[in-house]
Amino acid sequence: MKDRITPLEGVRNFRDFGGYASKHGGRVRRGRLFRSGHYAEATHDDLKHVRGLGIALQADLRRPDEREKQPGRWSAPLTLTHDGGREHEAPHTRFLTKLEADAEKAETWMVEYYQAAPFKTHHQELFAGWFTHLAELADDEAGLVNCAAGKDRTGILCALTHHVLGVSDEDIRADYVLTNTAVDVDGRIEEIAAMFNAHIGRSYAPDVYRPFIGVRLPYLEKAFATILAEVGSLDTYLTDTLGVTPAQQDLIREKLLVG
Repeated sequence: MKDRITPLEGVRNFRDFGGYASKHGGRVRRGRLFRSGHYAEATHDDLKHVRGLGIALQADLRRPDEREKQPGRWSAPLTLTHDGGREHEAPHTRFLTKLEADAEKAETWMVEYYQAAPFKTHHQELFAGWFTHLAELADDEAGLVNCAAGKDRTGILCALTHHVLGVSDEDIRADYVLTNTAVDVDGRIEEIAAMFNAHIGRSYAPDVYRPFIGVRLPYLEKAFATILAEVGSLDTYLTDTLGVTPAQQDLIREKLLVG
């Protein structure tokens, strides 16, 4: 699993999410699907590497206020963004500063975020656009999904992409939790907690910050469970909620699966 992670200097959680076996036969092509955090702190070497990957399509899932505060130093020729969901401050920062948080409350906050995320209008618009344009990529072009940290919004859309491609539930979940290795949550949580505490003027224990740094399977499972409760299945969510047609899904599989 670790060989799909590229440890860039200024871009968090950059990795190839292809390579998995498909129930439709063959495997997802490597070098055609990437995921990451934002590009505001990308170094010269980072940019050189990313520009050499043939990424023609980018779904930047960040809110407009996030893009304005941290403009990316790179974007793909076709970059999908949205103007919805604007916030005056990051939702997790507001949570951490408006009440006395603890690890349990932080976990609950994150689960509730995943419950709402699939049905936010601006997310649905970007998710739909990603699949529409993914079906139109040329054979030598790649796509990339990113948000701020490349783990939550990005994690949901990558999991849905894997579902379209017939990746097993086990591999979908394994790729999702690979974030914790890519960002070295256990190794960096003390450092990141100290930085956050200094920024917001608190003295929270490191575990309060764990949900905002890494991921846990119950988060993704809550998103999927909510989709099933609301519309019945992931397939119905794709076709009826997002408007991704069976023909588009067939094209995506044709382009991205190799025997």
